[in-house]
Order: sequence, then C-alpha cells, then structure tokens
Amino acid sequence: MLALRLPLSGQHDYTNFLLGGGNLAILFVGFHLKTALGWKIALALVGLTSAWAWYANLKRYRTVADTPTSRIVSAPQGYVELVGRGAHPPGERLISPVSHLPCLWYRYRIERETRKGWEYVESGVSHETFSIDDGSGEALIDPDRAEIISTHKDVTVSGDHRTTEWLLIEGDRVYVIGEHVTLGGPNAVLDQRADLSLLLAEWKRDRNALLARFDTNRDGEISEAEWEQARKAAADEVDRTHLDIRMKDGIHLLRKPGHGRPYLIANRDVRALVRHYRLWSWAHLAIIVGVVYGLTVIDQWM
Repeated sequence: MLALRLPLSGQHDYTNFLLGGGNLAILFVGFHLKTALGWKIALALVGLTSAWAWYANLKRYRTVADTPTSRIVSAPQGYVELVGRGAHPPGERLISPVSHLPCLWYRYRIERETRKGWEYVESGVSHETFSIDDGSGEALIDPDRAEIISTHKDVTVSGDHRTTEWLLIEGDRVYVIGEHVTLGGPNAVLDQRADLSLLLAEWKRDRNALLARFDTNRDGEISEAEWEQARKAAADEVDRTHLDIRMKDGIHLLRKPGHGRPYLIANRDVRALVRHYRLWSWAHLAIIVGVVYGLTVIDQWM
C-alpha cells in the first residue's frame, strides 16, 4: 500500500484545476481545427471561463481581506468572520468512514484506475455541526454547502483503487466566514400568541387535569369565568418561559449566507487564505491577458 500526503484540499481549488484542464482541452481542439476562426472560438471560450474564475477568486480574496475578525461573544448578527479552535459538541463524536479517525468534518473520494485514467467510484461528505472556541465563547458551525479548505489531505493507493480524504480535526485553528445567527437568548424571536394557543390546546387534551385545576365550583364544567382564569394562568406561564429563554445565553451558529456571498471554512491562517485567493485571481487574469493578446495576433499567425 502506498500513502501520499498532499498539502491542500478544497472544492474551489479542484474547480480551478478543472478549469485549467478544460482550457487546455479547448486549446487542443482549436489546434486541430487549424483555422483562424477555430482558434478565435477556442480562445474566446478560454477567456470566458478564465474571466468567471478570475471574478470568483477575486471575490473571495476581497471578502477575506476586507472582513474584520469578530469575537464570538460580541459578534453581530449577519455576515461575520470568526477564528477559533475546533471542537466536538458535548456528547458527540464524528468518525471518518475511511481512516476511522475522530474528526470534526470529512470528505472522501474513491476512484478506480482504468486504461483511460482514474474513474469515479464513490464519494461522501459529513454534514454534522461542530464548534469553535475563540476564548470569548463558542459558536456552532454548519458545514453544509460550505467551501472547505483543509491542510489534512491523505491520498492512499491500494491496488487499482485510489482514496482521497480531507479532514478537519479537533484542535485545528479554524477560520470561518458566513452568516451568524444567535438562536435563543436576548435575540430570540418568540410568538406569545402562538405559544399561548399551543399551551391551552395541550391543557384541553387532559380534561381531568384541567377540571382539577380550574373548576373552582366543582360542577364538572369549565365556565367562562373559569376559562378566563385558565387563559390568565397560561399567559403567565408563557411569559415566564419566554423570560427564561431570554435570560439564558443564546446559541451562536454560522451557516451559509444568502445573496451569493462566500461561505468559507478553513484550517489555515487568514493571511495564507488571502495569498491563496490572490494568487489564483492573478493566474486567471494572466490567462485573460494572454487570450486578448492571442485574439489580436491570430490573423497574423494563420
């Protein structure tokens, strides 16, 4: 068995490499067409895909570079950047199905070697939440639909099968940028009328208990006056419950934001991420410049 360890993983990087391979394939087609028009179409397609990739990387670069890091205890609601140590939620433990190691998050891909190259067999990704702690508090991280970059990448080749696994592990210093919401606590959104109706409906289901508590004249029925007393008691109980909820600390949660904003999770330093996305944006910009130059001189070559 041969084991290889590579430094970086991430769907965004995978997409960048795929675009590079796709652009080479497009240029290969243009080469075989051997006409100025064929080359122009090929270059234009390369330019369009590179322009899209340049914008996507530039957007991530500016987002990471321009968003200040917040403390969990005082993080505002909305789009924020947090950095903390990764940890398992209390009482929970996630195990990778490939390496059988405890982890916060995993993703794997299994391929089989054929005459045409590596063929996809199976893949999987975890969706369980994990937490980060920055010393001021804890926040839950929902990895669903996040773009995750991890330095823990293992590639194992056994026979004609290749397995690639990415992990985030407990104790990693984790960077997250996404939508922050606080569940419960002072910011809890509570509906007094709905909760009152729900509590009264629950009381009605147990008629004996309702009569024992509010049938003051013991005639076996709840009069209008007695029902008003029941409503007042239910309203007081709902108010106490809502007060208890607001007096407790809320649960901080980061999730995928709306409106196309990036949702990034990485066990890398912020400065390293900034350099990472900046280099990719420069690389695609250089391709765009090359495409523009090629389109201006193609007629002279052919």
